[in-house]
Amino acid sequence: MRAIREPIVRLAAIGAALTALTAVGPGLHLAYGGWALMLVFAAGGAGIGLAWRIADGADQRSALLVILAAALAMRLAMLLVEPYLSTDIYRYIWDGRVQAAGINPYRYLPAAPELLHLRDAAIFPGINRSDTAVTIYPPVAQAIFVAITRLGESVVAMKLGLLVFETATVAALIALLRRLGQPATRVVAYAWHPLAIWEVAGSGHIDSAMCALLMAGLLLLLYGRTLLAGIAVTLAALVKPTALLALPVLWRPWDWRLPLVVLLTAVLAYLPYLSVGSGVLGYLGGYIDEEGLASGRGFAVLWLMEQFTGPVPGAVRVYIAAAAAILVGLAIAVAFRRDRSAEAAIASLGWLLAVFLTLASPHYPWYFLALVPLLALRASAAAWVLTLACPLIYESATGTAWLAYDVRVAAFTLATVAALAFDARRLRRSALGKPLNLTVGETP
Repeated sequence: MRAIREPIVRLAAIGAALTALTAVGPGLHLAYGGWALMLVFAAGGAGIGLAWRIADGADQRSALLVILAAALAMRLAMLLVEPYLSTDIYRYIWDGRVQAAGINPYRYLPAAPELLHLRDAAIFPGINRSDTAVTIYPPVAQAIFVAITRLGESVVAMKLGLLVFETATVAALIALLRRLGQPATRVVAYAWHPLAIWEVAGSGHIDSAMCALLMAGLLLLLYGRTLLAGIAVTLAALVKPTALLALPVLWRPWDWRLPLVVLLTAVLAYLPYLSVGSGVLGYLGGYIDEEGLASGRGFAVLWLMEQFTGPVPGAVRVYIAAAAAILVGLAIAVAFRRDRSAEAAIASLGWLLAVFLTLASPHYPWYFLALVPLLALRASAAAWVLTLACPLIYESATGTAWLAYDVRVAAFTLATVAALAFDARRLRRSALGKPLNLTVGETP
């Protein structure tokens, strides 16, 4: 009984329980549907909350070792699970294979006769849109695909390569927490987060590379290396464009060097693929149309509003204009902010990401991975809701007892908007809380 009261033992028990739940999670999901997945995510969130409190009062080195060991065990439990929530990983492997054959991945559809000699029974059948869409992934993602597939053209090899980026994210978060004077054990918010575990170790999404580069950029910013931070963030955006939202956080008014560095980095990254001209944009146009972003039907906030008002003429254009104005206004406010503390930079990035993801309302939960590392640095209600309630918008293996998709999207959207309102109210009351005395580039 005395041992059970020891913080490290309790922390290890929580980690073991979450590892066991992770191992049986896919089976539970496939057998019982969406409610089982919601249970797994809820348990993960509760486990993080308990671990956070316990670790703060425990020996930090021992607690950190327990957290990292459990995080590794959870990912190993998902490593050999065949991806079933998404088939994107097959496109990653295919793109790497095509490049290794000396072919521009933006040139041909996977089903094109010119690539017939590259097809196999393991990877090619799993590619989505193989006969309708060329790849959509930007050049840095393509470089990662070809690098990993040179070590092995399999789902497990790709997952292992992406887990290396997760290791880099965890290392960067620990360095950031120490830089901010916070317990390194708070990395548990990322290390044990079910979204990171399911979408990287489980489905193998390239967003893990974006997160690693984004956190590296934030760390470089806090050490005063703004131009290097700009390169890291630009590379992150050339994995997934969501990372572009970090650029206003880096920029200081009227500094021309950062925009120049960003432009040069992007040009150099695209150079190897320019033989197809504008084709380097890949399936971007088709994706925008497919997701309803051009027609407006893909915006959850607008869709929810029209459930009460009915169709409103011109609503799509008004919504897009208003959303763009909000994001541009917020970006300008962040870029010209007076508070240049480390805490303000992190909070600004969190707001930009949360507002963008709410307004754009992507239909795929892995898009919210960008918020998960920030939970360790400066948690917000919106970030917790967007990353823990996102099973509501999964479309795969939902089960017969699961709620209708429209009901789930409505619940997710309402919860997100309420969380943003709560964060805004808290921000207004506390004026960004109690700021640290540490400014960007200052040595603590």
